[in-house]
Amino acid sequence: MPQSFKSLARLIAGLAVVFVIVSASAFQLVNHTNGRMLSAGVEREYHVHIPESYDPATPAALVIALHGYGQLPIQQNDLTHWSDLADEEGFIVVYPGGTYFPLRWQTGGVYEGISDPRSDIAFVSDLIDAMERQYNIDPARIYASGLSNGAGTSFILSCTLSERIAAVGLAAGAYLYPWDVCQPERAVPAIVFHGTADERVPYDGGRAGLFRVQFPSIPRWVDTLAKNNGCDGEPHERQLPAFIAEAHYAGCQADVVFYTIEGGGHVWPGSERNTGVGAGRPHAALDATRTMWAFFQNHPLSAPSIAGRIHRASAHPLARMN
Repeated sequence: MPQSFKSLARLIAGLAVVFVIVSASAFQLVNHTNGRMLSAGVEREYHVHIPESYDPATPAALVIALHGYGQLPIQQNDLTHWSDLADEEGFIVVYPGGTYFPLRWQTGGVYEGISDPRSDIAFVSDLIDAMERQYNIDPARIYASGLSNGAGTSFILSCTLSERIAAVGLAAGAYLYPWDVCQPERAVPAIVFHGTADERVPYDGGRAGLFRVQFPSIPRWVDTLAKNNGCDGEPHERQLPAFIAEAHYAGCQADVVFYTIEGGGHVWPGSERNTGVGAGRPHAALDATRTMWAFFQNHPLSAPSIAGRIHRASAHPLARMN
């Protein structure tokens, strides 16, 4: 090969490498992420928010905030304002990113041929490990919250990482993970929000969305969750202002609280924004972020659960689920 062609080939190869590096950096910039890691052989991204009041000498709670289908990690903060509350209360919040395009979580429901959630479970577990290495995280106060597709994955985490996740908060959740494979080592407290006018994940169940996914009836799904959490009686119900109903299940091994928002759409309650075209109007009367945080504060992991988690720390989620 003539020297000029060799030089041209090297130049093209070099430009290709630069393009890949710049593209990756640009994607991270546009995505507003500030961290990345390798998990299950895939590079994953996240955004972590540390409050100015963080003191390395004092263990801090960690809230994992999972975005919805087709959203960026930082958009979950735009909807929820978890970071603002973290600044007030002194906890750390991390916004992991899903995979594929558009970004999503694999929630166990078959659509677009994507259904296996194990790599996402492994990523969240690895991310918790990374947060614990870098910051002084209180192992008794690690919580997962999510919207829509992210709520579905937060529920999966309660099934698969129950020794690490103290409680979960679920809003407008897309629950596709089969109950027969949800076998937590401990019942996980859960607080659930759903609107009766949600057209993307219908309150009464049915097929919806781009892929015409079959969703369960949300009230029945919550009843099953309560049963699996050992609740032995009818829920205590009360009507709150602005057409909001609260159901607090009784006699549970792990508490379950369910908020029904009459006329609420596919939104994060309390947000000034919605989740896109057709999502419906945000409901300002109930702040899901602050309500979740109050619930989380009352539901840390017990000491025996923490001890069990340390004992099993060497068992990676991918290995445990094969």
